[in-house]
Amino acid sequence: MDLDSNVYEDIKSSLIDGRASLVKLLAEQALRLGHSPEEIVDKGLLEGMNVVGSRFRNGSMAIPDVLLSSRAMHAGLYVLKPLLAQTHPSKEGRIVIGTVAGDLHDIGKRLVAIIMESKGLDVVDIGIDVPPEAFVQSVAQLKPRVLAMSALLTTTMLSMKQTIRALEKAGLRSTVKVVVGGGPVTREFADDIGADGYGHDATSGATLCAGWITG
Repeated sequence: MDLDSNVYEDIKSSLIDGRASLVKLLAEQALRLGHSPEEIVDKGLLEGMNVVGSRFRNGSMAIPDVLLSSRAMHAGLYVLKPLLAQTHPSKEGRIVIGTVAGDLHDIGKRLVAIIMESKGLDVVDIGIDVPPEAFVQSVAQLKPRVLAMSALLTTTMLSMKQTIRALEKAGLRSTVKVVVGGGPVTREFADDIGADGYGHDATSGATLCAGWITG
């Protein structure tokens, strides 16, 4: 295997296959060959997770396989995070992320959180089925720069609007940027409920948040 020319494709394919040990090994070898941790993340790990996310959305990849790929992503990040931390020595803000009330879907949210972490961001995942008051409490206590909400059901999307209104009522709306995403969520819906941003997939949502915090 010509690692130097194929390293990113090898990491990508191994991650998609859920081969955590191999992803870790390839990340270590790529570093020894002089590839930067940022390039390994962007061209290897994130490219692989983009494929995983796409396959999960179109139903061609089952949840157990997605979880294996997520585990492989974490294995690669385990190697790269200390070096990424040197590149981003001080975290300029925090992101709170959660799935809204009545919605038990976790995979999409976890993918977004993983990608955010790969960009050196400080992410607090507060879980699934999170009611508006719990989001408000997290904003009040953790003082994040960004609040990210996910919904995978049309019946739970309105909880995003309720959460924004609860933030307004608590006097906290101006303290945090709000980004929304998930299968049924659209840019038009995000605009209608007063969100600051919208992510049509895991990578775009994470990139938007990174730009807000580091820009």
